[in-house]
Amino acid sequence: MSVHTRKRLRVPRVGQANRSFAGNMVVVFFLLLLSAFMVFPLIYTISNAFKPLSELFLFPPQFFVRNPTLQNFIDLGNVIADSWVPFSRYLFNTVFITVVGTGGHILFSAMAAYALANNKFAGSRFLFQVVVLSLMFSPAVTAVPTYIIMSRLHWIDSPLAVIVPAFCGSLGLYLLKQFMEGIPDSLLEAARMDGAGEIYVLFRIVMPNVRPAWLTLIILSVQSLWNVNSIFLISEQNKTMSAALNQIVLGGIGRAGTAGAASLIMISVPIIVFVASQSNVIATMSASGMKD
Repeated sequence: MSVHTRKRLRVPRVGQANRSFAGNMVVVFFLLLLSAFMVFPLIYTISNAFKPLSELFLFPPQFFVRNPTLQNFIDLGNVIADSWVPFSRYLFNTVFITVVGTGGHILFSAMAAYALANNKFAGSRFLFQVVVLSLMFSPAVTAVPTYIIMSRLHWIDSPLAVIVPAFCGSLGLYLLKQFMEGIPDSLLEAARMDGAGEIYVLFRIVMPNVRPAWLTLIILSVQSLWNVNSIFLISEQNKTMSAALNQIVLGGIGRAGTAGAASLIMISVPIIVFVASQSNVIATMSASGMKD
C-alpha cells in the first residue's frame, strides 16, 4: 500500500472517538438538558429565599425573584433570637455530630474494609455478603431496633445515639473494600518487608491510594448528618439545627419567606463540601490507576 493510499484512509488513532460533529452536538445538548434539570431546583430554592411575601403567593408562581429582599433572613434572625435556646447551641450540636460522625465513619470503615480486602480469613466472604445485604435496608426499617439498642445503652437524648450508628454505616465499608481490592498485593508486601506495620500500611499506603472512595464518603456523610433530625434527641438543648429550622418552617404560611431562607441555609453547607471535594474526586479517580 502506497503512502498516498494510507493518507486517504486516515485510520483513527487508538482511543480517538469515531463520532461526527452532529453526534457531538446531540451529546452536548443532552448533557446541557440534563444539567438544567439538576440545577433548576437549586436555583428555585435560592430564588425563594430572596422573594418577598407578595411574590411567594403569586399564581401562577414565578420561577425567578423580581424584587429581591433580605427581609426573610432578617425575620429568620428575629425568630432565632426569640428562642430560649441559643442558636449557637443548635449549630454546635450539628457541627459536632457531623464532624465526629463523618470522621468515625471513615476510620471504622477503613479498618474493617482493610481487614476484609487484604486478609482472607474464614468467614470473610460471608461477612461481606452480610454487609452487601444490609445496603438493601432503609433507615426507617432499622429505626426500631436502633432505638431499642440506644435505649438499653442509656444513650437516648445524647449525641452518641446519632454518632455511633453513623460509625457503622455499611456503604463506607462496601465502597472502601472495593477500592482496596484494586491495590496490588506486591505493593503491600514490599512495605511489610521493609518493616512497616499494618497501621502504617493502612494509613500511609492504602488510604492515599483509595482517596476517591473516602472523599466520596465525606460528601455523603456530611450531607446525611448535617440534615439529621433524629428522634433520639428529645430535649431542646440537644437538638440539631435542622430540627430547629423545621420548627420555624411549621409556623404557618406567614413564615413562608422565613422557611425559604432556612432551606437555603441548610443546603448551603453540603453544597460547599461537594463543590470543594468533587474536583479532587474526579482528579484522583483519573490518576489513581495502578499496574501490578
